Amino acid sequence: MLALLLVLPVLASAQAVDSGQANDAAMQAAIAAARAGRLAPGQAEALRNDPRWPWLEFARLSRDLDSAGAAQVRDFLQRHDGQAAAHALRPLWLASLSRRQQWNDFLADWRPSDDPALRCARLNALQALGRADAAWNGEAQALWRSGKSLPDACDATFATLAARGGLDDALRWERVDLAVAEGEPGVMRSAARGLPADQLALAQDYAAFVQAPHARAAQWPRDARSRRVVAAGLAKLARNDPDGAERQLAQLAPLLGMDESERGKVQYQVALWTVASYLPESARRLAAVPDAAYDERLHEWRAREAMARSDWKAALDAIRRMPAAQREDARWRWFEGRMLEKTGRDAEAQALFRTAATSPTFHGFLAADRLKLPYALCPWEPADPPALRAEVARDPALVRALALYRIDQPGWAVREWNDALTRFDDPRRRTAVALAQEQGWFDRAVFSLGKVADEQRLYKLRFPLHHDADIRAAAKRHDLDPAWIAAEIRAESVFNPRARSPANARGLMQLLPGTAAAVAKRTGLPYAGAESLYDSSTNIALGSAYLREMEDKYGQTYQAVAAYNAGPTPTGRWLSQRPAHEPDLWIETISYKETRDYVARVMAFSAIYDWLLNGDALPVSERLLGRTEGARKRFTCPAPPPAT
Repeated sequence: MLALLLVLPVLASAQAVDSGQANDAAMQAAIAAARAGRLAPGQAEALRNDPRWPWLEFARLSRDLDSAGAAQVRDFLQRHDGQAAAHALRPLWLASLSRRQQWNDFLADWRPSDDPALRCARLNALQALGRADAAWNGEAQALWRSGKSLPDACDATFATLAARGGLDDALRWERVDLAVAEGEPGVMRSAARGLPADQLALAQDYAAFVQAPHARAAQWPRDARSRRVVAAGLAKLARNDPDGAERQLAQLAPLLGMDESERGKVQYQVALWTVASYLPESARRLAAVPDAAYDERLHEWRAREAMARSDWKAALDAIRRMPAAQREDARWRWFEGRMLEKTGRDAEAQALFRTAATSPTFHGFLAADRLKLPYALCPWEPADPPALRAEVARDPALVRALALYRIDQPGWAVREWNDALTRFDDPRRRTAVALAQEQGWFDRAVFSLGKVADEQRLYKLRFPLHHDADIRAAAKRHDLDPAWIAAEIRAESVFNPRARSPANARGLMQLLPGTAAAVAKRTGLPYAGAESLYDSSTNIALGSAYLREMEDKYGQTYQAVAAYNAGPTPTGRWLSQRPAHEPDLWIETISYKETRDYVARVMAFSAIYDWLLNGDALPVSERLLGRTEGARKRFTCPAPPPAT
């Protein structure tokens, strides 16, 4: 009897799992049928009590809103008022009513929106129904005051505004000026229509310059607008032709009387797009940028450019010219210390390393290695009330979010998730993240934690570890550190097996189908086409094999990580440019920000995953070089400094 009592809960649990999986499969099939216009009434009715029912209705209604009846749509909007599904359908419905010019229905169903197309459509509706008043002009003028291209619906709005006398020359020039700042020559031309002939010709010439700078600018009026146009046009040109932009600036600046600020906008871009490729003129062009035009981005590039040339004194000077908040970041504390070392000031460097070593980051870990200190890591596990879990788990929007994520509807799931979070305080938000992680929705920790500074220390939430058996098997097969594989997955997809990038990289380790096919051919690993990359075991096996190939090719893990992200061609170029640079300096002087940050992130993540897996870690300075054995590093939480 006792044995039977022990077995019954297990059977009930298994039956609940089977039932949930069956419901998921049925809802997936129903949504697909609704989108294809083949949803049978009985198929839909069987799912009416499913929490995802509003989205099944949404799929059916949104398929062809232009033929939907107003009563049917309004019934949906009223029944689900305040829910994410209604918020998603309303703008689609309003757009449909606008296309059909059903203006009374449009205004009846209107809700305030930030969408300029819908805002213009509302003004068009008011005009068509004879309800345009003085406030109408003000709203239309507010929409007009944009330097960006606006939707087609706004063309009719602005035509009406002009006919009502609401678009004078000053307002047309105002939008031209805004479009100059946005670098939008098409908007400049459109905004200028209606100006007197002489002003129209000048505005069109301004637009031509922003599109492709020309010599006619030397004949323009010597005023602030002409100078702004020259600055905008040459700054835009500098991205592709810094030499040409610098040349034309030297010719036009004295003719138009450009001041230091106006010249600085061009010089900034000339310097930026020169130094990003470490071209020979980099140092001179950086020096030409006025101090007032420098921002954090250019301060960093000035330091990198000097490092690339091994000019340690200039790099130190560049770091010390950074704003205080930027300079105090662990990255720049580390490099300031490194530059002090390079210039023979070791004692001063030690103090900076000690400060940097309190940060649980790539550069903080390097500093701790330098000082032979444990890694600073202070995990936080807040004592949120246990009753919160049941309360949060019952929230209808969260229930829908998790259920939608299970059936691979991430867009809808995120809508419901964001709706739920609007009602959650910090403890409830953290509980929601924990619940999402239990369902395999790991990236919620990345996107939803951090509003409270201490949440960066929720390491078990922020660094999920899933597919452990596949990771360990791949690591053993390819002689790789499992912490490195886990770190790559965390950086690439946050453990989402269905992830897909705009470039068509797929799965946990974000493999391109062509790369996966080539790796499979070289290694003999199974591969059944692009769709098989959504299988976690296949993806981890092939991704890890590719890591092994990169490690064998370059011999240094940090270079292999760079190649995994950027590809072999850029990595080869960076190695040829700076073959003798030490790892930290080579990484920091990578031209691509994405790859530069990616390498640092993966190296730090691998140490943290090592700690999660083993309680300690191989030092980052060792794992950079591809070493997998040696003395390991403890993790401790440093005591806070004494109160003063």
